[in-house]
Amino acid sequence: MIMRLPILIRAFRLPFLSASLLPFIAGTFLWHGVIDWAGFFFGAIAVASTHLAANLINDYADSRSGADWKDLKFYGFFGGSKLIQEKVLPEKFYLKSAVIFFTVALLAVICLAIDLKGDKVIFCYLIILLLGVFYSLKPFILSYRRLGEVVIFILFGPACVMGAYFIQSRIFPDLDSFILSLPFGFFTTAILLANQVADYPDDVKSKKYNLITLCGHAKGYLFYFSAVEAGLFMVLINVIGVNTHFVALMAFAVMGLLRRSGAILKEHYQDKEKLLESSRLTIKAANLVYLFLIAGVILERFNG
Repeated sequence: MIMRLPILIRAFRLPFLSASLLPFIAGTFLWHGVIDWAGFFFGAIAVASTHLAANLINDYADSRSGADWKDLKFYGFFGGSKLIQEKVLPEKFYLKSAVIFFTVALLAVICLAIDLKGDKVIFCYLIILLLGVFYSLKPFILSYRRLGEVVIFILFGPACVMGAYFIQSRIFPDLDSFILSLPFGFFTTAILLANQVADYPDDVKSKKYNLITLCGHAKGYLFYFSAVEAGLFMVLINVIGVNTHFVALMAFAVMGLLRRSGAILKEHYQDKEKLLESSRLTIKAANLVYLFLIAGVILERFNG
């Protein structure tokens, strides 16, 4: 059976790859020396493949737990791809596809280790792989135990940025790349928090405990504003610390989008249709922040 492209895009959640590839690009260009393009290529494949595998594992796990069966409507930004629930794809497709992508990622990391002439990257990647798997799967199920936000922050912040910087510089850990990673981590976590407000009733029924279930979806906007404000503050810190050119301050132009998104979370926390707009605004704002940061990093690289 030939799979239709729109189905694959929906199953793999391809548009969300920007959340991992953009911080990887930022970490790459933070290095002011000669770019190792082979390392960048293998690293990008590892990052993208791991992200896709984690997406697939998450849908598989949330189907098995029953979380994605509480509301069968497809929303696009939260609640899963619903292709299992619509009987378009079986659970085993998600599991097998995740294994394939994890295998591709591991092969890319092995090639990366050869390029870097060291095995440190393999051990670091195995930690990332375990976090990606046990975010959703037993026995740890971190996303069900109020540790999911921490995992997302680490994987889409420090892991992507510091990993990319290490590929280029061979330096780990590094303070500058860590500081640069923080806005990425905070904004990707903010996206997760916005989605959790919408998923709150289904998550509670499925015993999927996260930060929003800690305070209730009526107060979820407080966690959201904390994350985005911390993210913008860290953009400022990166400019002051000369990690990025001052053009990165254009990231503050997204404040209007974030205020609108937060207002929706505060006033319409029980209306999934309206919450779609909150998720959409947050993703748009996050991507703009990421692009401004990348522009700032690249300009600072050439100025330096």
